[in-house]
Amino acid sequence: MGGNSLRAHVIVLGNSKGGTGKSTTAMHIAAGLLYRGFPVGTIDLDAEQGTLSRYIENRAGFASRRGTALPLPLHLTVAPGGADEEMRFTAALAELAASCRFVVIDTPAGESTLSRLGHSFADTLLTPLNDSFVDLDVLGLVDAETLKVRRPSRYSAMVWEIRKERARRDRGSIDWVVMRNRLAHLDARNKRAIADVLSALAPRIGFRLAPGLSERVIFRELFLLGLTLLDLREEATGVKLSLSHIAARRELSEMLDTIGLAKLSVRKAAAAAEGA
Repeated sequence: MGGNSLRAHVIVLGNSKGGTGKSTTAMHIAAGLLYRGFPVGTIDLDAEQGTLSRYIENRAGFASRRGTALPLPLHLTVAPGGADEEMRFTAALAELAASCRFVVIDTPAGESTLSRLGHSFADTLLTPLNDSFVDLDVLGLVDAETLKVRRPSRYSAMVWEIRKERARRDRGSIDWVVMRNRLAHLDARNKRAIADVLSALAPRIGFRLAPGLSERVIFRELFLLGLTLLDLREEATGVKLSLSHIAARRELSEMLDTIGLAKLSVRKAAAAAEGA
């Protein structure tokens, strides 16, 4: 299945390291696009954790219990393993792409065959990154004395290979966006050093930077309810909006705008109409 035969824009949340907020970011991106009026599909490739799937189950349960209308994506899961792994994934993607403007794919940590396959269909690859040198190691190996990047990491090399594979398969390209998640609010020396390293690394391995989501307790609380920041309306959810919530919403809006997904969808729809 060629990428340019899909009607949807495919967004993949990818990082070989766990605990970076991939599933939380995936759910918020899906909700952000749903609230902007786009039909959205989601695929969970992380069968062992299944965090995105549980998030969506919690969301449907909350809406049912409260009698509240919450926008929901069309959701599918693809378990790893078996000779038909690729066929099951491409079938799920084709099913969602036929009716959705966007498909958001959550991938597991590590570099499994299924995760690599999911990466290869990305139009936009989003890599959430915790603001630490431990997580930065996923992108490049940094010299402890000079803070210069010695060489790209294994994950960066994998993305480079997948980009070539994608170009060979359907002449498609992958827009790689790295997001600094769980940023501390204090302008610490470590925070500035990481920003400098990422700015130097971006042109070298071909990604661009986007603002992520700060470390906030609210994200852990919202998961159990299946809610996102965009759902917080006291009359509908019973959750009182705080100044922290408002600031987090602003971060989410800025993230979506920087990534440019809404604009991409408009361009893709226009291109599809011309080719019809």
